[in-house]
Amino acid sequence: MPTLTKSKPAAAKPGRRTASIVLPALGIAVLLLFVGLLSYQGAAAQKDATEPRQQSQDTKGSADEKLDMSRREADDPTAIGSRDAPVVLVEYADYRCPFCGLFSRDTLPPLVAKYVDRGDLRVEWRDLPVFGAESSAAAVAGRAAGEQGRFWEFNKAVFSIAPERGHAELPRERLVKLAADAGVPDLKQFEADLDSPELKAAVSKDAQEAASLGATGTPTFLVNDTPLVGAQPLAAFEKAIDAALKSAKGN
Repeated sequence: MPTLTKSKPAAAKPGRRTASIVLPALGIAVLLLFVGLLSYQGAAAQKDATEPRQQSQDTKGSADEKLDMSRREADDPTAIGSRDAPVVLVEYADYRCPFCGLFSRDTLPPLVAKYVDRGDLRVEWRDLPVFGAESSAAAVAGRAAGEQGRFWEFNKAVFSIAPERGHAELPRERLVKLAADAGVPDLKQFEADLDSPELKAAVSKDAQEAASLGATGTPTFLVNDTPLVGAQPLAAFEKAIDAALKSAKGN
């Protein structure tokens, strides 16, 4: 399975990211993700070819539809926006990834204001812990906060302390403090949930999904089935979302 590589941080401060980080490694990462998507598509198509076909209305699904990784689950605490939004932005991220912090602080809020609030976009989080045990623990902690309806508040609290370079230190005691900052009401239950096998399994499920696409670096995004990799500027997301909206509306 192809492996994505993460771009180096931009020299500019997060608040002044007005241009794309254009590096050869980023171009290679995008190419590798496309290869992963095509491999995933080919495997799905081969499977379809070997299975008996039912009525035509039951076999409408195309390979492109299989590349849509949105879940649209009801009451999903790790998602924001309407389940019926025409465009879904799936984010594969790590709480210790500085690029993910840039997206959370600088890019996500204007996307929410411009697209989510008017029902055009849904954002779905996927855990992809790639920076060791503390990344995995933080991913479970986010899920634990979500059990009490404070996932995005915890998400914001963690990324608010993320450094521009390097990786935040997130030992257990700091995760509890961040949960308190995020307004998680029952901290004892939160601490108990940090050891939850079910929440750990949910994190593993996300990571396995990313691996099936060849996405092993963070952040990686899918705008419907269009990949974006690394520290992209706001304009790149707007362009991809606008194109997906146009396609969804048949224009």
